Amino acid sequence: MHICCAPCSIMCIETLRAEDIEPTGFFYNPNIHPVTEYKMRKNTLTQYAGDVHMKLIVENEYGLRRFVENTIGDVNNRCGYCYEVRLAETARYAKENGYDAFTSTLFVSPYQKHELLRRTAEKVQDEFGIEFLYRDFRPYFKEGQEKAKELGLYRQKYCGCIFSEEDRFLEGKKDLVTFQKYANRK
Repeated sequence: MHICCAPCSIMCIETLRAEDIEPTGFFYNPNIHPVTEYKMRKNTLTQYAGDVHMKLIVENEYGLRRFVENTIGDVNNRCGYCYEVRLAETARYAKENGYDAFTSTLFVSPYQKHELLRRTAEKVQDEFGIEFLYRDFRPYFKEGQEKAKELGLYRQKYCGCIFSEEDRFLEGKKDLVTFQKYANRK
């Protein structure tokens, strides 16, 4: 199970375990920036995984430059790239290491582009020949966040990429075309 952060994993782990499915966590998030945010999310998840006795694989790749290189041409549609790179790496790892299926904690967030995420996971399933285990975890989002707060877990204020951090400071969603024009200057 691809995991973006500890708070989002809480109810995903609990609901899968209630189905007698024991998830193995997989932390691969080269989209998370800056590096201090990346480390905080990784360290919080590592601690939480130990607390709930869940196996956790950490693919420790801080990928600011690669992420920006692959999204700067179309910042407003960056989520598609972000979903694909993380889910593909999760599926690849799962397939190569004998797992039956893959999924993601991204399916718990009401802030994600759920249908795009699902289509991407289905595409990756076909590409890697491993089952995508679909669950709509969104009904458990609030409960998971409340449990994270009770546990004192670090809870981030934005999705993860540098552009989503910028968005949280703007009044409403800013059209990032201006940023793209600036970034493409020589």
